[in-house]
Amino acid sequence: MRRKFLVLIAFLFISTVTFAQSKDSLLFVDDPIAAMLDSMMHNSFIASIPKTPTQHGNKYHYATDSIPSSDPILIESRLAKLNAQSPFDLVYNSDVQSYINMYTVHNRRSVERMLGLSELYYPIFEEKLDKYNLPLELKHLAVIESALNPTATSHSGARGLWQFMYSTGKMFNLEVNSYVDERCDPYLETEAACQLLQSLYNMFGDWQIVLAAYNAGPGTVNKAIRRAGGGKRTYWEIRPFLPRETQAYVPAFIAANYVMSYHAEHNLYAIAPRKTFYDVDTVAVKQQVTFAQLQAVLNISADELEFLNPMYKLGVIPVSFTEPYKLVLPVNKIGNFVSNEQAIYDYIKTDTAMTSLAVTVIKTTHVVKKGETITSISRRYKCSVTDVRAWNGLKSNYLKPGQKLTIYTPGKVPVATTPVTTDTQQKKAPQTTTPKKVEPKTTTSSTTTTAGTKYKYYTITNGDNLWTVAKKYGTTVEELKKLNGFGDKFVLHTGEKIIVGTL
Repeated sequence: MRRKFLVLIAFLFISTVTFAQSKDSLLFVDDPIAAMLDSMMHNSFIASIPKTPTQHGNKYHYATDSIPSSDPILIESRLAKLNAQSPFDLVYNSDVQSYINMYTVHNRRSVERMLGLSELYYPIFEEKLDKYNLPLELKHLAVIESALNPTATSHSGARGLWQFMYSTGKMFNLEVNSYVDERCDPYLETEAACQLLQSLYNMFGDWQIVLAAYNAGPGTVNKAIRRAGGGKRTYWEIRPFLPRETQAYVPAFIAANYVMSYHAEHNLYAIAPRKTFYDVDTVAVKQQVTFAQLQAVLNISADELEFLNPMYKLGVIPVSFTEPYKLVLPVNKIGNFVSNEQAIYDYIKTDTAMTSLAVTVIKTTHVVKKGETITSISRRYKCSVTDVRAWNGLKSNYLKPGQKLTIYTPGKVPVATTPVTTDTQQKKAPQTTTPKKVEPKTTTSSTTTTAGTKYKYYTITNGDNLWTVAKKYGTTVEELKKLNGFGDKFVLHTGEKIIVGTL
């Protein structure tokens, strides 16, 4: 009898554990919050961050690989402390516990990367939230929206740290065009998110309801309030009438507050980011410039430029005729940019290259090998995934073995024989030391230069297309595309120079 009793107890214990685990698993099936954690690894710069966390002040003396288990009563008491200083109702329940498990047990390395990224983004969030007199706890909202991935994109098309849809972004003056997507600008999108949150609070006057409305929209929340009836207006009262995703949204927010505040108690420490908020600064860009030029002149990687400036879709910062676009750079590169700013612009828009800024662009054909990805290839050639897709007209990141890719890489920046000067002061370098220079393009990077080959250029004017240019120079559209390395998708812009033949 005693043996049967022990077997029954063991069975019930295993069943309980299995049920709890299966409940967690079911909760995260097609869960957009869990999907955002996974999306971090699609960002090549985030994925390249070293995997070893920096355990500053390991006050609990946990082993590196230890996963502490916390008693629910202890977690509830910690949340009560946070709740005492928050306008949010940071309650504890089984759904909150499931999301805490998701962060502290199932996705530990992603959380440690988020902790590192928070050192870059949280100061931006806090500054903007303070400007609009909003609760600082809202900074954790970006954790469940995007996992602090600035290029995160949902299945519905929402983008950025705060996951704005195209239409919502337009409502808050976030520009989206062929070159720029300001939904991915950490500064501008955070400003817009604060304005949206403020307007939602003015509408509902309850922060839990504001969170639900941020996720599902105010119309859906008002419909849930009407369906709940009986004067029920709190989130927990109307929750059964909200969409399934929104029912999980507030518990996930509470869990994010807990984990970002009590990560050390779960042996979670920040994986040091490549850059923190205090390591970067912004400069205004007065004329068009490409990432390829900045990469060569400032000696900064394409991945880092793309990560710090995720709003520029094609690696080009276009001209603005209203307010200048901003460029985010490491602090130690700001002085170099300012010192050479006019020289960089002059190099971009004229045929006379200054020797210290001349760039040779090399065209390479890469055959995709088994196991290679577009990310690994872009790292190999020190360019961005966006560049590879643009050069080859790719609609997705999918590659197959044997596929041929065209890759453009900048050559070495030659040492100048004369200093960089203004137009009126510029000295002509000896002919023997002047390198061959190819005019950079504004669409699919620069064209190829071969030793001894001289190219004929044409400057695009309003109304031009490849067919009219080909007709004018007695060539074909296909030949022009080949000469300039155009993929299937390209855009011609007025003032751009393209190769139309050889001399």
